[in-house]
Amino acid sequence: MTKKSLIRVRMSSHDAHYGGNLVDGAKMLNLFGDVATELLIMNDGDEGLFCAYDNVEFLAPVYAGDYIEATGEIVHTGNTSRKMIFEARKVIAPRTDISDSAADTLDEPILVCRASGTCVVPKNCQRKK
Repeated sequence: MTKKSLIRVRMSSHDAHYGGNLVDGAKMLNLFGDVATELLIMNDGDEGLFCAYDNVEFLAPVYAGDYIEATGEIVHTGNTSRKMIFEARKVIAPRTDISDSAADTLDEPILVCRASGTCVVPKNCQRKK
């Protein structure tokens, strides 16, 4: 059975790192790290360690006020390694052109980032088989 994880987070003004309320791409990697941790806990009963990303693509800008869904799944399980893929989609966007509190749910979520990487759970930490 494939295990999947989903996290939905609103980007705040504290996440905005650049002019125009643009959020740093590293925030997406932070979310992917949280998704990976949950996947490892579900799969192995341990948080494990993130070893490396082998691919990261930033595909669309993210701004303060956007709601981002970060998803991931384990696509390959080795003795201690867990190969994972991740995607982040913008699902709600602010409409400051209307008012400071207006926002729209997007009919089609926008893929803003995707990545793949490998995590490791040492054998002695694997509690689930």
